[in-house]
Amino acid sequence: MKKIGFIGAYEKTNLMLYVAKILTLMGEKVLIIDTTLEQRARYIVPTVALSHSYITSYEEIDVAVGLYSFEEIANYLEKPMLDENQYTYVLLDIDNAKYVESFNAYSNDINYFVTSFDLYSLKKGVEILNNIAQPLELTKVLFSKDMLQEEDDYLNYLSLDTRVEWNEERIYFPFDNGDNSIISENQRFERIKLKGLSKEYKDALIYVMEQIAESNTVKRIVKQLEKGNDD
Repeated sequence: MKKIGFIGAYEKTNLMLYVAKILTLMGEKVLIIDTTLEQRARYIVPTVALSHSYITSYEEIDVAVGLYSFEEIANYLEKPMLDENQYTYVLLDIDNAKYVESFNAYSNDINYFVTSFDLYSLKKGVEILNNIAQPLELTKVLFSKDMLQEEDDYLNYLSLDTRVEWNEERIYFPFDNGDNSIISENQRFERIKLKGLSKEYKDALIYVMEQIAESNTVKRIVKQLEKGNDD
């Protein structure tokens, strides 16, 4: 079971849904766990669940809300523990250092730090990093309009006193209103499609996917999703 962490204060639900959708089209069993304070998945992912804690299925992706450890999730599923019989990939949405601990994100296969460069996302994100108890290797996923070196330098400055070990690569997603419009439309129609997203967004998504899945089928599946065909 591969565990992938998406850490930070920036909204990560939509990115994680795209990642999860591509993985399901590769035949993988995927669970997204939303541990965040705002619980955006509760409002973005369609569900009939009315309880405080639940797991719902959406386009063959399982999404957990209000469950804050693997033990709680296993109990909800009435299983002794989580393993690859349930899920081959677990994607963790984390905006609080205590869930880095409770889900032992230190043992994850990959951890991403996701942020834009507005002060809330940056400073709240760095606050999370300041409270991490052990060294943690992170890859930057940066949502930016201009992709300036000064922005990355500022993030490095803010995180100087943290236990973070930054990977050398940086993954940039365009901060583009056209992409946001497509994502909002997909939410309204309760679908996960790539059609209409910018080439830059899709290229960044492919880069992330090739790190996570280590598969040469990623580009083909992205083209499949681009056409709106997930058969």
